[in-house]
Amino acid sequence: MKPIKLFLLSAVSLLALSSCEDEPSLGTAPTAADAEFTYAATPDNPNIIEFNAKNKNLIAKWDFGNGTQAEGPTVLGTFPLKGTYTVTLTVFNSGGSATSSQTITIDQDDATLLNNPLYTILTGGSAGKGYKKWVIDSTRDAHFGVGPNPSGAAGDFPEWWAAKKNDKSNTGLYNDAFVFRLKGFGFDQLTQGDVYINAKQESNFPGATASPKTDFTAPFADQLNQNWTLTLGTDTTLTVSGKSFIGYYTGVNTYKVVRMSENEIYLRYIDAANSQLAWYVRLVPEDYPIDNGGNNDPTYTLPVNFESVEPKFTTFGNSTYAIINNPHSNGINTSSRVLETVHGNETWAGLYVEMTDAFNFTTNKTITLKVYAPATGIMRIKLENRNNDKELVEKDVDITTANQWVEITVDFSDAGATTFNRLVLFPGWDVANAGTFYLDDIQQK
Repeated sequence: MKPIKLFLLSAVSLLALSSCEDEPSLGTAPTAADAEFTYAATPDNPNIIEFNAKNKNLIAKWDFGNGTQAEGPTVLGTFPLKGTYTVTLTVFNSGGSATSSQTITIDQDDATLLNNPLYTILTGGSAGKGYKKWVIDSTRDAHFGVGPNPSGAAGDFPEWWAAKKNDKSNTGLYNDAFVFRLKGFGFDQLTQGDVYINAKQESNFPGATASPKTDFTAPFADQLNQNWTLTLGTDTTLTVSGKSFIGYYTGVNTYKVVRMSENEIYLRYIDAANSQLAWYVRLVPEDYPIDNGGNNDPTYTLPVNFESVEPKFTTFGNSTYAIINNPHSNGINTSSRVLETVHGNETWAGLYVEMTDAFNFTTNKTITLKVYAPATGIMRIKLENRNNDKELVEKDVDITTANQWVEITVDFSDAGATTFNRLVLFPGWDVANAGTFYLDDIQQK
Protein backbone atom coordinates (compact mmCIF):
# COMPACT_ATOMS: atom_id res chain seq x y z
CA MET A 1 0.00 0.00 0.00
CA LYS A 2 2.88 2.37 0.66
CA PRO A 3 3.91 2.64 -2.99
CA ILE A 4 0.32 3.55 -3.84
CA LYS A 5 0.29 6.28 -1.19
CA LEU A 6 3.56 7.62 -2.47
CA PHE A 7 2.22 7.65 -6.03
CA LEU A 8 -0.90 9.54 -4.98
CA LEU A 9 1.15 12.08 -3.09
CA SER A 10 3.34 12.55 -6.13
CA ALA A 11 0.29 13.00 -8.36
CA VAL A 12 -1.16 15.60 -6.03
CA SER A 13 2.15 17.42 -5.93
CA LEU A 14 2.32 17.40 -9.71
CA LEU A 15 -1.21 18.74 -9.97
CA ALA A 16 -0.41 21.52 -7.52
CA LEU A 17 2.71 22.39 -9.45
CA SER A 18 0.80 22.28 -12.74
CA SER A 19 -1.90 24.57 -11.31
CA CYS A 20 0.71 27.09 -10.24
CA GLU A 21 2.34 27.00 -13.66
CA ASP A 22 -1.00 27.46 -15.49
CA GLU A 23 -2.27 30.32 -13.33
CA PRO A 24 -2.60 33.39 -15.57
CA SER A 25 -0.35 36.31 -14.91
CA LEU A 26 -1.92 39.77 -15.12
CA GLY A 27 0.03 42.63 -16.60
CA THR A 28 1.20 45.67 -14.73
CA ALA A 29 -1.64 48.08 -14.05
CA PRO A 30 -1.49 51.50 -15.72
CA THR A 31 -0.05 54.31 -13.64
CA ALA A 32 -1.36 57.82 -13.15
CA ALA A 33 1.20 58.96 -15.71
CA ASP A 34 -0.31 56.58 -18.28
CA ALA A 35 -3.66 58.36 -17.92
CA GLU A 36 -2.27 61.81 -18.64
CA PHE A 37 -3.48 63.59 -21.76
CA THR A 38 -3.09 66.81 -23.72
CA TYR A 39 -5.64 68.81 -25.65
CA ALA A 40 -5.85 71.68 -28.09
CA ALA A 41 -8.56 73.39 -30.11
CA THR A 42 -8.71 72.35 -33.75
CA PRO A 43 -7.55 75.00 -36.24
CA ASP A 44 -11.00 75.48 -37.79
CA ASN A 45 -13.18 75.64 -34.67
CA PRO A 46 -12.31 76.47 -31.05
CA ASN A 47 -15.37 74.49 -29.88
CA ILE A 48 -13.99 71.25 -31.33
CA ILE A 49 -11.11 70.01 -29.19
CA GLU A 50 -8.57 67.31 -30.05
CA PHE A 51 -7.56 65.14 -27.09
CA ASN A 52 -4.45 62.93 -27.08
CA ALA A 53 -3.67 60.22 -24.54
CA LYS A 54 -0.05 60.14 -23.43
CA ASN A 55 0.17 56.34 -23.62
CA LYS A 56 -1.30 55.29 -26.95
CA ASN A 57 -0.84 51.56 -26.28
CA LEU A 58 -3.71 51.32 -23.80
CA ILE A 59 -7.47 51.16 -24.24
CA ALA A 60 -8.64 54.74 -23.78
CA LYS A 61 -12.18 55.85 -22.91
CA TRP A 62 -13.16 59.51 -22.62
CA ASP A 63 -15.98 61.32 -20.86
CA PHE A 64 -16.16 64.92 -22.07
CA GLY A 65 -18.32 66.13 -19.20
CA ASN A 66 -21.07 67.31 -21.57
CA GLY A 67 -23.00 64.06 -21.90
CA THR A 68 -20.86 62.64 -24.70
CA GLN A 69 -18.12 60.02 -24.72
CA ALA A 70 -15.50 58.62 -27.09
CA GLU A 71 -12.94 55.82 -27.29
CA GLY A 72 -9.41 55.78 -28.70
CA PRO A 73 -6.01 57.37 -28.01
CA THR A 74 -6.78 60.44 -30.16
CA VAL A 75 -10.34 61.76 -30.24
CA LEU A 76 -12.34 64.88 -30.98
CA GLY A 77 -14.72 66.38 -28.43
CA THR A 78 -17.48 68.73 -29.58
CA PHE A 79 -18.64 71.48 -27.21
CA PRO A 80 -21.43 73.55 -28.78
CA LEU A 81 -22.15 75.58 -25.65
CA LYS A 82 -19.85 77.82 -23.66
CA GLY A 83 -18.99 76.70 -20.15
CA THR A 84 -16.49 74.80 -18.05
CA TYR A 85 -16.24 71.04 -18.56
CA THR A 86 -14.36 68.33 -16.68
CA VAL A 87 -12.89 65.88 -19.18
CA THR A 88 -11.93 62.46 -17.83
CA LEU A 89 -9.72 59.84 -19.46
CA THR A 90 -9.69 56.24 -18.22
CA VAL A 91 -7.06 53.86 -19.60
CA PHE A 92 -7.17 50.07 -19.31
CA ASN A 93 -5.08 46.97 -19.77
CA SER A 94 -5.24 43.41 -18.40
CA GLY A 95 -3.77 44.60 -15.11
CA GLY A 96 -6.28 47.31 -14.30
CA SER A 97 -7.06 50.95 -15.03
CA ALA A 98 -6.07 54.51 -14.21
CA THR A 99 -7.93 57.79 -14.53
CA SER A 100 -7.11 61.45 -14.86
CA SER A 101 -9.23 64.58 -15.35
CA GLN A 102 -8.67 68.09 -16.62
CA THR A 103 -10.96 71.12 -16.78
CA ILE A 104 -11.43 72.95 -20.07
CA THR A 105 -13.24 76.21 -20.75
CA ILE A 106 -15.27 76.96 -23.87
CA ASP A 107 -15.62 80.71 -24.32
CA GLN A 108 -18.47 81.02 -26.85
CA ASP A 109 -21.54 79.14 -28.03
CA ASP A 110 -21.45 77.66 -31.52
CA ALA A 111 -25.03 76.91 -32.52
CA THR A 112 -23.91 75.38 -35.83
CA LEU A 113 -22.63 72.37 -33.90
CA LEU A 114 -26.16 71.65 -32.69
CA ASN A 115 -27.63 71.35 -36.18
CA ASN A 116 -27.52 67.55 -36.23
CA PRO A 117 -31.03 66.62 -37.44
CA LEU A 118 -31.33 63.89 -34.81
CA TYR A 119 -30.59 66.40 -32.06
CA THR A 120 -33.39 68.56 -33.43
CA ILE A 121 -35.82 65.64 -33.50
CA LEU A 122 -34.91 64.58 -29.98
CA THR A 123 -34.88 68.00 -28.29
CA GLY A 124 -36.87 70.31 -30.55
CA GLY A 125 -33.66 72.04 -31.65
CA SER A 126 -32.14 75.42 -30.91
CA ALA A 127 -35.08 77.18 -32.58
CA GLY A 128 -37.60 75.47 -30.30
CA LYS A 129 -38.27 75.53 -26.57
CA GLY A 130 -34.91 73.98 -25.84
CA TYR A 131 -36.43 70.68 -24.79
CA LYS A 132 -38.89 68.04 -25.96
CA LYS A 133 -40.96 65.71 -23.78
CA TRP A 134 -41.69 62.18 -25.04
CA VAL A 135 -44.16 59.60 -23.72
CA ILE A 136 -44.96 55.98 -24.53
CA ASP A 137 -47.44 55.61 -27.40
CA SER A 138 -49.78 53.58 -25.21
CA THR A 139 -52.84 53.45 -27.46
CA ARG A 140 -51.04 52.11 -30.49
CA ASP A 141 -50.64 48.37 -31.03
CA ALA A 142 -47.02 47.16 -30.83
CA HIS A 143 -45.91 50.16 -28.75
CA PHE A 144 -44.10 47.67 -26.50
CA GLY A 145 -42.99 44.10 -27.01
CA VAL A 146 -40.27 41.49 -27.23
CA GLY A 147 -38.47 39.50 -29.89
CA PRO A 148 -35.33 37.43 -30.38
CA ASN A 149 -31.76 38.65 -30.05
CA PRO A 150 -30.25 38.64 -32.63
CA SER A 151 -33.29 39.82 -34.58
CA GLY A 152 -35.12 37.21 -36.63
CA ALA A 153 -36.67 37.25 -40.09
CA ALA A 154 -39.02 40.10 -39.16
CA GLY A 155 -36.06 42.39 -38.48
CA ASP A 156 -36.07 44.79 -35.54
CA PHE A 157 -39.62 44.09 -34.49
CA PRO A 158 -41.24 42.41 -31.42
CA GLU A 159 -42.16 39.27 -33.33
CA TRP A 160 -42.60 37.08 -30.22
CA TRP A 161 -45.10 39.33 -28.44
CA ALA A 162 -46.41 42.83 -29.07
CA ALA A 163 -48.63 44.74 -26.66
CA LYS A 164 -52.10 45.78 -27.74
CA LYS A 165 -53.27 49.30 -27.00
CA ASN A 166 -53.24 50.12 -23.27
CA ASP A 167 -52.15 46.53 -22.57
CA LYS A 168 -49.96 47.59 -19.62
CA SER A 169 -52.18 50.21 -18.02
CA ASN A 170 -51.87 50.59 -14.23
CA THR A 171 -48.36 49.14 -14.20
CA GLY A 172 -46.38 52.38 -13.96
CA LEU A 173 -45.36 52.24 -17.62
CA TYR A 174 -47.69 54.79 -19.18
CA ASN A 175 -47.39 57.61 -16.66
CA ASP A 176 -43.68 58.17 -17.34
CA ALA A 177 -42.25 60.98 -19.46
CA PHE A 178 -38.78 61.52 -20.88
CA VAL A 179 -37.42 65.03 -21.39
CA PHE A 180 -34.46 65.63 -23.70
CA ARG A 181 -32.74 69.03 -23.54
CA LEU A 182 -30.33 70.44 -26.07
CA LYS A 183 -28.46 72.56 -23.53
CA GLY A 184 -25.90 70.40 -21.79
CA PHE A 185 -27.48 67.31 -23.41
CA GLY A 186 -29.70 67.14 -20.34
CA PHE A 187 -32.19 64.33 -19.66
CA ASP A 188 -34.98 63.99 -17.09
CA GLN A 189 -36.94 60.81 -16.42
CA LEU A 190 -40.28 61.79 -14.87
CA THR A 191 -41.88 58.79 -13.17
CA GLN A 192 -44.80 60.10 -11.08
CA GLY A 193 -43.47 57.84 -8.34
CA ASP A 194 -43.37 54.40 -9.96
CA VAL A 195 -41.99 52.43 -12.90
CA TYR A 196 -42.58 49.10 -14.62
CA ILE A 197 -39.68 46.64 -14.36
CA ASN A 198 -38.71 43.17 -15.50
CA ALA A 199 -39.20 40.52 -12.82
CA LYS A 200 -35.46 39.74 -12.88
CA GLN A 201 -34.76 43.31 -11.71
CA GLU A 202 -36.99 43.14 -8.60
CA SER A 203 -34.07 42.92 -6.18
CA ASN A 204 -32.74 46.26 -7.47
CA PHE A 205 -35.95 48.11 -6.53
CA PRO A 206 -36.87 47.98 -2.82
CA GLY A 207 -40.62 47.97 -2.36
CA ALA A 208 -41.41 46.49 -5.78
CA THR A 209 -44.72 44.63 -5.93
CA ALA A 210 -46.04 42.09 -8.40
CA SER A 211 -48.08 43.70 -11.15
CA PRO A 212 -51.46 42.21 -12.07
CA LYS A 213 -50.20 42.21 -15.66
CA THR A 214 -46.97 40.23 -15.03
CA ASP A 215 -43.59 41.55 -13.86
CA PHE A 216 -43.32 44.26 -11.18
CA THR A 217 -44.28 47.85 -10.42
CA ALA A 218 -41.64 49.60 -8.32
CA PRO A 219 -41.41 52.92 -6.48
CA PHE A 220 -38.88 55.12 -8.24
CA ALA A 221 -38.24 58.84 -7.95
CA ASP A 222 -37.75 61.24 -10.84
CA GLN A 223 -34.24 61.05 -12.26
CA LEU A 224 -33.35 64.67 -12.93
CA ASN A 225 -30.30 66.43 -14.37
CA GLN A 226 -29.02 63.35 -16.19
CA ASN A 227 -27.52 63.32 -19.70
CA TRP A 228 -28.24 61.73 -23.03
CA THR A 229 -25.76 60.62 -25.70
CA LEU A 230 -26.43 59.73 -29.32
CA THR A 231 -23.72 57.57 -30.82
CA LEU A 232 -24.04 57.65 -34.61
CA GLY A 233 -23.06 54.69 -36.73
CA THR A 234 -24.39 51.65 -38.54
CA ASP A 235 -26.45 51.10 -35.41
CA THR A 236 -27.20 54.48 -33.87
CA THR A 237 -27.64 54.20 -30.11
CA LEU A 238 -29.21 56.42 -27.47
CA THR A 239 -27.79 56.26 -23.93
CA VAL A 240 -29.08 57.97 -20.80
CA SER A 241 -26.92 58.40 -17.72
CA GLY A 242 -27.01 57.51 -14.03
CA LYS A 243 -29.91 55.36 -12.83
CA SER A 244 -32.27 56.73 -15.47
CA PHE A 245 -33.82 54.59 -18.19
CA ILE A 246 -36.54 54.67 -20.83
CA GLY A 247 -39.76 52.66 -20.66
CA TYR A 248 -39.77 49.12 -19.27
CA TYR A 249 -36.61 48.44 -17.26
CA THR A 250 -34.52 45.38 -18.16
CA GLY A 251 -31.24 46.43 -16.54
CA VAL A 252 -29.82 48.58 -19.36
CA ASN A 253 -29.84 52.25 -20.35
CA THR A 254 -28.47 52.06 -23.91
CA TYR A 255 -30.97 51.67 -26.74
CA LYS A 256 -30.63 51.02 -30.46
CA VAL A 257 -32.53 53.60 -32.49
CA VAL A 258 -34.65 51.60 -34.92
CA ARG A 259 -36.52 54.68 -36.16
CA MET A 260 -36.43 58.34 -35.24
CA SER A 261 -38.61 61.00 -36.82
CA GLU A 262 -40.35 64.17 -35.70
CA ASN A 263 -43.24 62.24 -34.15
CA GLU A 264 -41.76 58.84 -33.32
CA ILE A 265 -38.80 57.24 -31.58
CA TYR A 266 -38.73 53.44 -31.81
CA LEU A 267 -36.09 51.81 -29.61
CA ARG A 268 -34.69 48.29 -29.26
CA TYR A 269 -32.78 47.15 -26.17
CA ILE A 270 -31.39 43.98 -24.64
CA ASP A 271 -32.58 42.14 -21.54
CA ALA A 272 -29.63 42.19 -19.11
CA ALA A 273 -30.89 38.98 -17.44
CA ASN A 274 -31.43 37.12 -20.72
CA SER A 275 -29.33 38.23 -23.66
CA GLN A 276 -31.50 36.20 -26.06
CA LEU A 277 -34.32 38.72 -25.61
CA ALA A 278 -34.67 42.13 -27.25
CA TRP A 279 -37.35 44.56 -26.04
CA TYR A 280 -38.98 47.37 -27.99
CA VAL A 281 -40.74 50.60 -27.01
CA ARG A 282 -42.27 53.39 -29.09
CA LEU A 283 -42.28 57.01 -27.93
CA VAL A 284 -44.21 60.00 -29.27
CA PRO A 285 -44.12 63.69 -28.30
CA GLU A 286 -46.25 64.56 -25.27
CA ASP A 287 -48.58 66.77 -27.31
CA TYR A 288 -48.90 64.33 -30.22
CA PRO A 289 -52.38 62.86 -30.86
CA ILE A 290 -52.56 59.24 -29.73
CA ASP A 291 -55.42 57.31 -31.27
CA ASN A 292 -54.49 53.66 -31.80
CA GLY A 293 -52.60 54.70 -34.86
CA GLY A 294 -50.38 57.12 -33.12
CA ASN A 295 -50.63 59.21 -36.24
CA ASN A 296 -52.49 62.37 -37.08
CA ASP A 297 -50.61 63.14 -40.29
CA PRO A 298 -52.54 63.86 -43.49
CA THR A 299 -53.09 60.92 -45.81
CA TYR A 300 -52.82 60.65 -49.59
CA THR A 301 -53.93 58.53 -52.49
CA LEU A 302 -52.01 57.26 -55.51
CA PRO A 303 -50.92 58.39 -57.99
CA VAL A 304 -48.49 60.88 -56.46
CA ASN A 305 -46.66 63.08 -58.97
CA PHE A 306 -45.70 66.13 -56.80
CA GLU A 307 -47.08 68.61 -59.36
CA SER A 308 -50.13 70.00 -57.58
CA VAL A 309 -49.99 68.17 -54.24
CA GLU A 310 -46.88 67.91 -52.07
CA PRO A 311 -47.42 64.89 -49.83
CA LYS A 312 -45.90 64.86 -46.38
CA PHE A 313 -43.30 62.11 -45.97
CA THR A 314 -41.69 60.95 -42.73
CA THR A 315 -38.00 60.12 -42.90
CA PHE A 316 -35.93 57.75 -40.78
CA GLY A 317 -32.31 56.62 -40.53
CA ASN A 318 -31.20 60.30 -40.83
CA SER A 319 -32.53 60.69 -44.37
CA THR A 320 -33.97 64.00 -45.53
CA TYR A 321 -36.43 64.93 -48.24
CA ALA A 322 -37.69 67.94 -50.18
CA ILE A 323 -39.99 68.47 -53.14
CA ILE A 324 -38.07 70.47 -55.72
CA ASN A 325 -37.91 71.43 -59.38
CA ASN A 326 -36.80 68.46 -61.46
CA PRO A 327 -32.97 68.81 -61.78
CA HIS A 328 -32.81 66.08 -64.45
CA SER A 329 -35.73 66.86 -66.75
CA ASN A 330 -34.94 64.47 -69.57
CA GLY A 331 -35.47 60.93 -70.80
CA ILE A 332 -38.65 59.33 -69.48
CA ASN A 333 -39.29 62.09 -66.92
CA THR A 334 -39.71 65.70 -68.01
CA SER A 335 -42.14 66.62 -65.22
CA SER A 336 -41.65 69.87 -63.32
CA ARG A 337 -41.53 68.66 -59.70
CA VAL A 338 -39.95 65.62 -58.04
CA LEU A 339 -39.06 64.39 -54.58
CA GLU A 340 -35.40 64.62 -53.59
CA THR A 341 -34.18 62.45 -50.73
CA VAL A 342 -30.65 62.40 -49.31
CA HIS A 343 -29.93 58.98 -47.88
CA GLY A 344 -28.99 58.89 -44.19
CA ASN A 345 -26.06 57.16 -42.53
CA GLU A 346 -28.10 54.07 -41.63
CA THR A 347 -28.24 51.15 -44.08
CA TRP A 348 -32.01 51.00 -43.54
CA ALA A 349 -32.64 54.72 -44.07
CA GLY A 350 -35.68 55.82 -46.05
CA LEU A 351 -39.06 57.54 -45.87
CA TYR A 352 -42.77 56.75 -45.81
CA VAL A 353 -46.13 58.29 -46.64
CA GLU A 354 -49.56 57.50 -45.19
CA MET A 355 -52.36 56.29 -47.48
CA THR A 356 -55.99 57.36 -47.06
CA ASP A 357 -57.24 53.84 -47.84
CA ALA A 358 -55.66 50.44 -47.56
CA PHE A 359 -54.14 49.03 -50.73
CA ASN A 360 -56.16 46.57 -52.76
CA PHE A 361 -54.18 44.53 -55.29
CA THR A 362 -57.08 42.42 -56.52
CA THR A 363 -57.22 44.32 -59.82
CA ASN A 364 -54.23 46.66 -59.99
CA LYS A 365 -51.43 44.38 -58.90
CA THR A 366 -48.26 46.49 -59.07
CA ILE A 367 -46.69 49.67 -57.75
CA THR A 368 -44.50 51.61 -60.14
CA LEU A 369 -42.37 54.69 -59.70
CA LYS A 370 -39.61 56.58 -61.45
CA VAL A 371 -36.20 56.70 -59.80
CA TYR A 372 -33.03 58.67 -60.51
CA ALA A 373 -30.25 56.96 -58.51
CA PRO A 374 -26.62 57.99 -57.98
CA ALA A 375 -25.47 54.36 -58.29
CA THR A 376 -26.82 50.95 -59.17
CA GLY A 377 -28.13 48.85 -56.32
CA ILE A 378 -31.29 47.71 -54.57
CA MET A 379 -34.42 49.64 -53.71
CA ARG A 380 -36.79 48.11 -51.18
CA ILE A 381 -40.51 48.88 -51.11
CA LYS A 382 -42.53 47.97 -48.04
CA LEU A 383 -46.25 48.06 -47.38
CA GLU A 384 -47.23 48.32 -43.74
CA ASN A 385 -50.30 48.60 -41.55
CA ARG A 386 -49.67 51.78 -39.56
CA ASN A 387 -51.90 50.46 -36.77
CA ASN A 388 -49.90 47.24 -36.46
CA ASP A 389 -46.30 47.22 -37.66
CA LYS A 390 -46.27 43.42 -37.62
CA GLU A 391 -48.51 43.41 -40.68
CA LEU A 392 -46.17 44.11 -43.58
CA VAL A 393 -44.81 42.92 -46.88
CA GLU A 394 -41.57 44.09 -48.46
CA LYS A 395 -39.95 43.45 -51.81
CA ASP A 396 -36.65 44.40 -53.44
CA VAL A 397 -36.03 45.60 -56.97
CA ASP A 398 -32.71 46.14 -58.74
CA ILE A 399 -31.75 49.60 -60.00
CA THR A 400 -29.52 48.65 -62.92
CA THR A 401 -28.88 52.11 -64.37
CA ALA A 402 -27.41 55.06 -62.48
CA ASN A 403 -27.74 58.80 -63.17
CA GLN A 404 -30.73 58.31 -65.42
CA TRP A 405 -34.48 58.21 -64.86
CA VAL A 406 -35.76 54.63 -64.85
CA GLU A 407 -39.16 53.20 -64.04
CA ILE A 408 -39.34 50.29 -61.64
CA THR A 409 -42.28 47.96 -61.09
CA VAL A 410 -42.97 45.81 -58.04
CA ASP A 411 -45.53 43.01 -58.21
CA PHE A 412 -47.79 42.83 -55.16
CA SER A 413 -50.36 40.49 -56.72
CA ASP A 414 -49.89 38.05 -53.84
CA ALA A 415 -51.07 40.70 -51.36
CA GLY A 416 -54.69 40.93 -52.58
CA ALA A 417 -57.00 43.13 -50.51
CA THR A 418 -55.00 44.19 -47.48
CA THR A 419 -54.84 46.35 -44.37
CA PHE A 420 -51.64 48.01 -45.64
CA ASN A 421 -52.07 51.79 -45.49
CA ARG A 422 -48.46 53.00 -45.32
CA LEU A 423 -46.01 53.03 -48.23
CA VAL A 424 -42.36 52.82 -47.14
CA LEU A 425 -39.50 53.46 -49.58
CA PHE A 426 -35.86 52.46 -49.05
CA PRO A 427 -33.77 53.87 -51.92
CA GLY A 428 -30.17 52.70 -51.56
CA TRP A 429 -31.22 49.73 -49.43
CA ASP A 430 -28.49 48.17 -47.26
CA VAL A 431 -25.97 50.95 -48.01
CA ALA A 432 -25.10 53.71 -45.56
CA ASN A 433 -24.90 57.27 -46.95
CA ALA A 434 -26.02 55.99 -50.35
CA GLY A 435 -26.32 59.49 -51.85
CA THR A 436 -29.07 61.65 -53.32
CA PHE A 437 -32.07 60.04 -55.02
CA TYR A 438 -34.97 61.56 -56.95
CA LEU A 439 -38.42 59.93 -57.02
CA ASP A 440 -41.52 60.67 -59.09
CA ASP A 441 -44.82 59.31 -60.42
CA ILE A 442 -45.69 56.76 -57.74
CA GLN A 443 -48.64 54.77 -59.07
CA GLN A 444 -50.63 51.60 -58.58
CA LYS A 445 -51.28 49.83 -61.90
